[in-house]
Amino acid sequence: MRIAVIYPGLQASDYWRRSVLSLQSRLREIGVPHEIESHFTRPGSEIREQARLISQALTQDPDYLVFTLDAFRHRVIVEQLISGGRPKVILQNITTPLRSWGKAQPFFYVGFDHTEGTRLLIEHILADDMAGVTDFAILYGPPGYVSSARGDSFRTALAEQPDKTLVASYYVGFDREKARAAALTLLQRNPEVDFIYSCSTDIALGVIDAIETLGLQGQVQTNGWGGGSQELAEIAKGRLAVTVMRMNDDNGVAMAEAIALDQLGRSDDVPLVYSGEFALVTQAHDGAKIEALKTRAFRYSQ
Repeated sequence: MRIAVIYPGLQASDYWRRSVLSLQSRLREIGVPHEIESHFTRPGSEIREQARLISQALTQDPDYLVFTLDAFRHRVIVEQLISGGRPKVILQNITTPLRSWGKAQPFFYVGFDHTEGTRLLIEHILADDMAGVTDFAILYGPPGYVSSARGDSFRTALAEQPDKTLVASYYVGFDREKARAAALTLLQRNPEVDFIYSCSTDIALGVIDAIETLGLQGQVQTNGWGGGSQELAEIAKGRLAVTVMRMNDDNGVAMAEAIALDQLGRSDDVPLVYSGEFALVTQAHDGAKIEALKTRAFRYSQ
């Protein structure tokens, strides 16, 4: 049984790499013979390369193809795969089925609901712990589904707060250096900004770089998104205020279980969508609590 995986995994976040490891580990644990061929590209900027890798993978006639859906041009690729009937398509990092596809849906949607994760961050920022945040900015990733789900839902929620003012927003891609450059410009032009909402790990790291370059530690805060290894390290150092941590390996396990059921002829038992769990992590968490969350989140990929 062959699985082709094509991920935008060339980024600081270890989410995608851990997804492959947890999928592989769970398949081994439940005794499903398999071969996994994985390819990583840069996020949001290599649509043609992703299409080429899919074409290459199809020459091996895989049983399943794991991909994502973010940029608009991904839709055309996925629609062609679904219409072909084989391989069965698993869409990762999206948990909201496209209504326009009607009944012609992929085999499985899997990931962590971006709006739900953002809601946890919003609740924390509006709570007493961060009530001092008044002027904020948003750094989006590339235009697409993830940026919209994470960024626009944050923007809408804070627009309802009379004491919160959106000063600026930029699309920087999931790119640390572009996020750093944008944050430097933003903070120099708008010294009143006290919080920058980061839509990904790489963006958060770039913002931290800019804050340190300008000597604004303690005056400007930012968040992480995903709670991977690097984000947790930055929280431990006191450089990151808060993150929403995915129980990362939930998605790899879910894919393995769906594939196992399908191989047993029980595809009707596979739900269309699986969304994993989150935990909010702040600097108030002690080391033991964070280690317990890491043990749970990375139980198959560590």
